[in-house]
Amino acid sequence: MVKVEGLTKSFDGHSVFRDLTLDFPAGELSIIMGPSGCGKSTLLRCINFLEMFDSGRISIGDLSVSWKEGEASTLTPERRSAVRNMRLQTGMVFQSFNLFPHLTALENVTLAPMQVKGMGAEEAARLGKAILERVGLQGMTNKYPSTLSGGQQQRVAIARSLAMQPKIMLYDEPTSALDPRLVDEVFNVMRELNNEKMTQLVVTHDARFARDVTRRVLAFEDGKATWQNV
Repeated sequence: MVKVEGLTKSFDGHSVFRDLTLDFPAGELSIIMGPSGCGKSTLLRCINFLEMFDSGRISIGDLSVSWKEGEASTLTPERRSAVRNMRLQTGMVFQSFNLFPHLTALENVTLAPMQVKGMGAEEAARLGKAILERVGLQGMTNKYPSTLSGGQQQRVAIARSLAMQPKIMLYDEPTSALDPRLVDEVFNVMRELNNEKMTQLVVTHDARFARDVTRRVLAFEDGKATWQNV
C-alpha cells in the first residue's frame, strides 16, 4: 500500500535520512519505533507531504510521485496535483489533538468532508455520527472538546481523519500526551481498525502495544530503518 524509494530528507544541512527504501503492506498495522530525533515523525510527514522530501519517490496504492534534488520547491502543476491527490489518501493523527475548540465533536468531524470534498451537511452528519460511534463516542456528538477527556479528544481526532475515508492512517505518537489510564482508549480504536484491515503506520514508544499487535517493528536509528522481530 505504501512504498518509499530512495527517500532523502535534510534540515539545514543535517541529513535526517538518505536513500531510504521501505514497503508497508496493505491491510496491516505497522509500528515504527526509535529514539527521539531519529526521523520517525519526519517519515510520516513526508508520506503525508506535510514535509516535502528532498528527493526520491513515494507511492500510495496506484498513485506515485517523485522528484530529484532541488525540484521540491518548483514542482510542476501536474506534480502538485498528484501530491494533493495522494494527500487525500492519508489520514494523520498527531500527538496534540488539534481540535477546533469552538466546534462540537460532530462539527470537528464533518468540517473537512464538507469543505474539501463538497459533501452536503446532511450526508456529512450521517457519516460523522457513524464514525463517532465506530470509535466509541456515540452520544458525544454535541460535546465540545473542553468537556471531553484526553482519550475522547484523541478519538475525535481519529474520527476526523477517518471521515475523509483515507486508504491509510498515520499516527505520530498519538498517546504520548495522554494520562496512562486513557492510552488504551486510543489503542483499542487502532486495534479495531486493524481487525478491519485498515492500513496503519504508527510511531510510538509503547513496546507493550507493539508486542500486542505485530510480530515485527520498523526500528529507526541514525537515519536508517530495519525491520526487527518483537
